[in-house]
Amino acid sequence: MKSWRAPEGWQKITTIDAHTAGEPFRVVTSGFPALEGTTILAKRRFVKEHYDQLRSTLMLEPRGHADMYGCLVTPPVTKEADFGVLFMHNAGFSTMCGHGIIAMTTVALEAGLVVMQTPQTTMRIDTPAGLVTAKAHIEDGRVKSVSFLNVASFVLGLDQTIMVPGLGEVRYDLAFGGGFYAYVNAADVGLTVTPEDLHPLIDQGMAIKRAIMASRSVPHPFEDDLGFLYGTIFVDKSDEAGVHSKNVCIFAEGEVDRSPTGTGVSARLAIHYARGELGVGDEITIASIIGTSFRCTVAEETMFGPHPAIIPQVEGSAYITGRHEFLIDPTDPLRDGFMMR
Repeated sequence: MKSWRAPEGWQKITTIDAHTAGEPFRVVTSGFPALEGTTILAKRRFVKEHYDQLRSTLMLEPRGHADMYGCLVTPPVTKEADFGVLFMHNAGFSTMCGHGIIAMTTVALEAGLVVMQTPQTTMRIDTPAGLVTAKAHIEDGRVKSVSFLNVASFVLGLDQTIMVPGLGEVRYDLAFGGGFYAYVNAADVGLTVTPEDLHPLIDQGMAIKRAIMASRSVPHPFEDDLGFLYGTIFVDKSDEAGVHSKNVCIFAEGEVDRSPTGTGVSARLAIHYARGELGVGDEITIASIIGTSFRCTVAEETMFGPHPAIIPQVEGSAYITGRHEFLIDPTDPLRDGFMMR
């Protein structure tokens, strides 16, 4: 078996897998076709149109699962960037991913895509939401943690209400941190951000997302491709010393983020800033549904189109978990993947 080789005509895709705060991240290293387009958004449109079946092959069963996440690495499209990334999940290609930036930075350095510099290595990454600057903090030749300055994050609406079938009227805040999220206090809908409430969190998160999407537009000031509701984030109190709060993101088609969600905590900082609860330089720690955490800081204030906004900084750690060669048998009826949930 050690000497077995796949037959001619089978497609081979290699990856390096990692996790950030428990959330998986699969980095494609070879075997994926080249993507056309002069911008990351153009490349995103191209891959959605031409190679979405390869996304589902890598993200869904039997090679992945309903909560798998990953990315394609692209050449840079801006003069400042070291490379670009396209993030993918169970339903398509997202616009930005904070846990993905942390994992991709770690993989890029530990696997040799970018030369490691001690004690800190800075890299700039083109994402569909904009240019992101990541700083890897190095100790003993390894990436101990990664902090990144996210894209401008802003509030689209505070204390909004929506009628949700089976739940009644639900209050939510709507904010952008690389993607748009609806924020709901878990206690308001009788839930807690704990693994015990996982299935009702998924069901209610998707019901809230669908109700909001059906009731209103979610406009991005510059890019129509970014103007959609990515998910619902439930916020809960924390009893752990030094931890401000917990949240869990339900996104795509019921996918559950195991990490605190880098883009999600970015938009949460924008909400706290808009309410006067945080100022520039203030830092909080936000935990995930499994107890892992990100350090979150309001780095600076800015404007983003018509919106008062902030630049968030998020810090966390990622770890490589495996190196894989996936094979696609062209006669396999399930070669494009499937999802039970």
